[in-house]
Amino acid sequence: MLVLGIESSCDETGIALYDSAAGLLSHALHSQVAMHAEYGGVVPELASRDHIRRVVPLLRDALARAGRTLADVDAVAYTRGPGLAGALLVGCAFAEALALALDKPTMPVHHLEGHLLSPLLSADPPEFPFIALLVSGGHTQLMRVTGVGEYELLGETLDDAAGEAFDKSAKLLGLPYPGGALLSKLAESGDPGRYELPRPMLHSGDLNFSFSGLKTAVLTLVREQGETLTEQFRADAARAFQEAIVEVLVKKSMKAMKQTGLRRLVVAGGVGANRQLRSTLDAEAKRRRLRVHYPELEFCTDNGAMIALAGALRLAAGSPLKPAGAFAVQPRWPLEFAQRSC
Repeated sequence: MLVLGIESSCDETGIALYDSAAGLLSHALHSQVAMHAEYGGVVPELASRDHIRRVVPLLRDALARAGRTLADVDAVAYTRGPGLAGALLVGCAFAEALALALDKPTMPVHHLEGHLLSPLLSADPPEFPFIALLVSGGHTQLMRVTGVGEYELLGETLDDAAGEAFDKSAKLLGLPYPGGALLSKLAESGDPGRYELPRPMLHSGDLNFSFSGLKTAVLTLVREQGETLTEQFRADAARAFQEAIVEVLVKKSMKAMKQTGLRRLVVAGGVGANRQLRSTLDAEAKRRRLRVHYPELEFCTDNGAMIALAGALRLAAGSPLKPAGAFAVQPRWPLEFAQRSC
């Protein structure tokens, strides 16, 4: 079965073709980072309009790369939520209209499920069951994954997500949008012993997270420096911030592994590309004789490939296809509810 995947939840437009027998055939992606950088963050209305401009050219690109036509498509999967309402509506309306014109069924997909399953696209895919650490700009969660559509929430952030904390702290340090990746790169040249920042909820006794206080600690450091922030201060502060957030993510993940007795950890979402997080997790997993799986770097951020994959796996697991035409998006959509309603 050939599944067309469409992702438009925020500021990336992604299109992909996934064949249930041959795997991923092609994917095309456009990022709006340059457009939103002028405003210091994502502007929802501009994001929606840009998705409209990009979706048809990207579809043509993906079809050409795969050597397929629309007549070859068996089903259309698209991101139903969570995300920006207007952006979701673009992808949803396009997917439903296209499927209706082709007389093909549709498969609404949860955005986080796409991230959670994205490591299955790698050369070394994980086997079920596993623990999933979802770390992105909007979400930080630990999930127990028994199979496709079988997810149990173990812990989540009570305020800022990890990626959100990265971006906000980067802005405090005077880094341009999007600052998370720039902060990580800057941290590599920082002195690891210069500053000590708090590890929020590290000893809370549960698997929840909180990063708002860590961001406030960075703000306090910046205010103590005064108006002039030297490059070395930025690097040292970035290093302290990153070490704090990585320690919390790693220790909570290891605690989840110990509590469940599972031996495989999957890391997905944009922050999953962070080099220090990966190296620290790898070292800790090796010490405990565990396995850690990551998506390929190109699939860490939002993309159509993960949506096409999730749609195909949903179909293989017996999820019912939906006749094209009637649709709705869900900007707020807990994953534990989605597994019962997709």
